[in-house]
Amino acid sequence: MRFVIVGYGRVGARTARILKEEGHDLVLVETDRDKVERARDAGFEVVDGDGSTESVLEQAGIAEADALGGLTGDPNVNFAACMIAKEHGCRTVLRIDEDYREEIYERYAEDVDEIVYPERLGAAGAKTALLGGNFNAIGDLTERLQLSTVTIPQGSPVVGKRVSEIDLPQTARIYAHGRAREPMTIPLPGTTVEAGDQVALISERESLTAVEAALVGEQAG
Repeated sequence: MRFVIVGYGRVGARTARILKEEGHDLVLVETDRDKVERARDAGFEVVDGDGSTESVLEQAGIAEADALGGLTGDPNVNFAACMIAKEHGCRTVLRIDEDYREEIYERYAEDVDEIVYPERLGAAGAKTALLGGNFNAIGDLTERLQLSTVTIPQGSPVVGKRVSEIDLPQTARIYAHGRAREPMTIPLPGTTVEAGDQVALISERESLTAVEAALVGEQAG
């Protein structure tokens, strides 16, 4: 598949690395010259320009792309990029920042395929630590889907496994991982799970018991 990623900050860079490691084609769009150089040094194809501008996205090959991720720290740039991409028939993923409010979500949600707000994951991990325990439901995404975080305990059956190797129900997926006392980010395919790590996942409610058992083990419940 071919992707256009707007923004080479922390989120964009990690996403690009994962896509590249999985063998996908991608082009980055970035305005910051230092980030442009870092991306090129990392072996990425980069268009130096404003991702909210159609001519720049056309230069990045939006007409041939399968999906676009608007992953800068500016939700307005991200939204503009997604709207242009939508006109070209792309799947659109929009990042909003840690100042998330319900009205912002509602403003964007109907017009893009997916919204991500990775900065909230660090707060989710802090909440889990404060409340104690290993498994913490932090929010409802839909009537069926729930966002949760899990702290991996000693003795968990997933300790020593790669994130990509963890066997979960088909209705659940891990989308972020972090070491103890570190913010969670999108995991690389080769990331190995250690005791004390945190993972964030999306799951159907009916699968939560099985998910907890898979990640926590005999300590579940």
